[in-house]
Amino acid sequence: MCGRFNVIDSPGLRELLQDLGIEAAPQWRVNIAPTEDIALVAEEADGRVLRSARWWLTPSWAPAVDQKYAMFNARCENLAKSPAFRQPFRCQRGLVPMSSFLEWRTGEGSKQPWLVTNARSAMAAAALWDVWSRGDQSLLSCTLVTTAAAPEFEPWHRRMPVLLAPDEWDRWLDNARPVAPDDAIFRSELKEPLRLLPLSRAVGDSRRKDAALLEPVGDPVELGC
Repeated sequence: MCGRFNVIDSPGLRELLQDLGIEAAPQWRVNIAPTEDIALVAEEADGRVLRSARWWLTPSWAPAVDQKYAMFNARCENLAKSPAFRQPFRCQRGLVPMSSFLEWRTGEGSKQPWLVTNARSAMAAAALWDVWSRGDQSLLSCTLVTTAAAPEFEPWHRRMPVLLAPDEWDRWLDNARPVAPDDAIFRSELKEPLRLLPLSRAVGDSRRKDAALLEPVGDPVELGC
């Protein structure tokens, strides 16, 4: 599962965007929550572009924009079967750049929030997008793809976002080539080491957007691969 993430302007994230062919500085955003607008990298006829998309997929065929179903995450096991995800999985795949994401670990009767990142604080999460329109209204929206957690990550959550390795970016973004439902992209393993930092429970309030929320309140945990 991925229900919050952060985008911090850093050398690592700038380099990631440049490697993707995107000439834009990341906008500093903290504690991003579902239904907010986020940056989406997509492949178009003229090349890769960075678009603003609502983080909560609204299928093109939906009668209206609503939040009746939780559509901010898409389980990789359902991509080829779900009416909402089937078409985007076939030809509307995108990528969401992020510095870190948040997960809550249950223990001793309460939930502890953790920040999850990598060595350069720059990650590329697999996403699907769709465009809903009715009359003069149009909405670009997206969802983050998740997979079963790697064994090392299971103590924090049973699911984790599909974080793409650099050598997977081109294949995922190339919508002219299908990706199989059982592709190795979705494998339940760490593709690189992760660093986890415990945060204040104040980060649970999605209205809070101050950088102080990302200050660790305890020792980091390193997950190798």
